[in-house]
Amino acid sequence: MFGAAGVGKGDVSMELSHGGDWAGYEREYSLLLLDFSANVSPLGVPEGVQRAAVKALGRADRYPDPLCRELREKLSERYGVPANWILCGNGASDLIYRLALAKQPKSALVTAPTFSEYENALTLCGCSVSRFPLRHENNYAVSGDILTAVAPGLDMMFLCEPNNPTGRTTDRRLLVKILERCAAQGTLLVVDECFNDLLDDPAEHSLLNLLSRSSNLLILRAFTKSYGMAGLRLGYALCRDGELLERMRQSGPPWAVSGPAQAAGLAALKEDGYLSQLRRLIQQERPRLAAGLAALGCKVCPGEANYLLFLSPMPNLGQKLRERGILLRDCSNYHGLGPGWYRAAVRSGEENQALLGAMREVL
Repeated sequence: MFGAAGVGKGDVSMELSHGGDWAGYEREYSLLLLDFSANVSPLGVPEGVQRAAVKALGRADRYPDPLCRELREKLSERYGVPANWILCGNGASDLIYRLALAKQPKSALVTAPTFSEYENALTLCGCSVSRFPLRHENNYAVSGDILTAVAPGLDMMFLCEPNNPTGRTTDRRLLVKILERCAAQGTLLVVDECFNDLLDDPAEHSLLNLLSRSSNLLILRAFTKSYGMAGLRLGYALCRDGELLERMRQSGPPWAVSGPAQAAGLAALKEDGYLSQLRRLIQQERPRLAAGLAALGCKVCPGEANYLLFLSPMPNLGQKLRERGILLRDCSNYHGLGPGWYRAAVRSGEENQALLGAMREVL
């Protein structure tokens, strides 16, 4: 028998640990929604990408290319690496789980706070995960002390650049030292660069130029945030170790990337000027939003991407705004944070002012 909510007796309720749950909000409220909980492009999906995805639906009766051959070729041209150094997946999260399954690490290191799916995937495979704490007094930046945590016997290390939820990047000289330290210890360094395109100077904070001489480096990227394609799910891994990528490919279903997603990715790579326009908007609006939050008594972490982490003077701020049709990412479930910590995406000027206006009403 089913209860009134349609959940069978003994069923476990599903609790979500990420932002972007617009579907859950729509089921609960009947208000217009402003979603600051997901860090996707405020410019929306480019029109050319939308047209390509819709056109691809005309071939939805065919299986998608399981090897994403054309998309990998175009990514190869963009980054100047061989196509067999690239593996596409159903978003970067899909590739994180495939990597853990393929590599089967016994020990791994993550920072705290950071994106939870690294640790979730690792523990699912029986891996022992250590956390390197990022300090509030250091504005949650990675410090040189992390080098001592890369010890003999460490199989894998994850770094998020810029980090989620803090928005902080690691000094490039330290990044290179971490890569070298990992190489000396036989540790695979996984650098999540999914938000890299949203930084003011993406090249300065990427290790892509070291990929050709680093066999222990795997880089994750995605179309999700940069092109507003969260609903299409498309990410990719870059790595010199072709055997590892092949094991990753075999660690999940063969048709990971849908036909419309592949078509959308190809179209996105042709969108000249979109990312430059997006970066200009973020550069303009991020300091304005940060100043507005600080003026309301929030402690704002100096983020460098399209989102800001802040500590609210009102621990239940998220619920108060939710009742007004605005979603924030409650960061209390991140290791190293707690009640009152929230993350807000940087969106258009009008949307950001709507957020600040609503906060003035409730604080």
